[in-house]
Amino acid sequence: MNKRRLSNSDPDLFRLIVVTILIFVAMTALKPDKFLSKANFSSMCYQIPEIGLYTLAMMLILVTGQTDISSVAIGNLCTITGITIMSQATKNNVTGAAAWLYILGALIVMLLIGVVCGLVNGFTVTYFKVPTMLVTMATSSIFRGIAVVATEGNALTGAPEELTYFGNHGFLGIAYAMWFFLIIFVVVAYLMNRTKFGMELRFIGSNEKASEYAGINVNKTLLKAYVYSGVIAALTGFEIIARTDAAKYDYGGSYVNQALLACVLGATNPDGGYVRMACIALGLASVQFLSSGFNLLRLGGNVKQFAWGALLVFVVCFDVLNRELRRKKAIRDVAKKHNS
Repeated sequence: MNKRRLSNSDPDLFRLIVVTILIFVAMTALKPDKFLSKANFSSMCYQIPEIGLYTLAMMLILVTGQTDISSVAIGNLCTITGITIMSQATKNNVTGAAAWLYILGALIVMLLIGVVCGLVNGFTVTYFKVPTMLVTMATSSIFRGIAVVATEGNALTGAPEELTYFGNHGFLGIAYAMWFFLIIFVVVAYLMNRTKFGMELRFIGSNEKASEYAGINVNKTLLKAYVYSGVIAALTGFEIIARTDAAKYDYGGSYVNQALLACVLGATNPDGGYVRMACIALGLASVQFLSSGFNLLRLGGNVKQFAWGALLVFVVCFDVLNRELRRKKAIRDVAKKHNS
């Protein structure tokens, strides 16, 4: 009875719960001794924050009916900039409170870069009316090109131990990186569910023209969404530095597909106007279970890229079909009531 009530009242949440359980069971059946191990769950706590933060960054744009694929490139550019500044502390043997000044300074610069990149995307999309996919594809190449030139294609290292300690340790058995992600997740959830900004994003995604007639400043709201997305990408870069003590222009090549998959799987309507943060959390869990399973099965990089792309196409097609069936069912229900 409770299952039927949940499936009727919140079909997206019910579907995600079922999908998450099925994926967990499938991955467990393939490698039960390894998948259920403490080491694997500990590893997940370090992996989820990266893909999770990029998912939040993309979700802020996807809910408006647009798609931003530049978040990973922004994150990598911020990572390279941040570790370049932090490495000066390591080279000069600066430790303790003085090292934290370098870390704080690097974080501020990273956040500023995230804001600037977000403004570039947002301004081009909102005021020049260029399609989002084209803009973010172009800016992704630009940000990536800047990163390649700055590093000559090499990986950078040298973050202070004061920061990498937090990237590789935990509190109450949970990685500090996971706590970091959970705090940002709660902030974004509050932003989307309890503020005027979140409501306006949904309205714009549902009907941009009607939103303008309703008095919403569409350009300003979209611009803020791109800036917030850039800030979250910068924070992702900061977390990556803390965990890996490394930065490279092509880090996380599959994160774009994984983040989009987590968004769509998490009931974010690609056409805009709808998002459920609880479903986003379950979508992230599903993607992480799959990712861990792929790693345990030792699938090659190209195979995993193919798998993420195929899954994304399947989930998007399923989502479109599911929404169309719901629309037709709603029309039939209205017709029945009218005839009766």
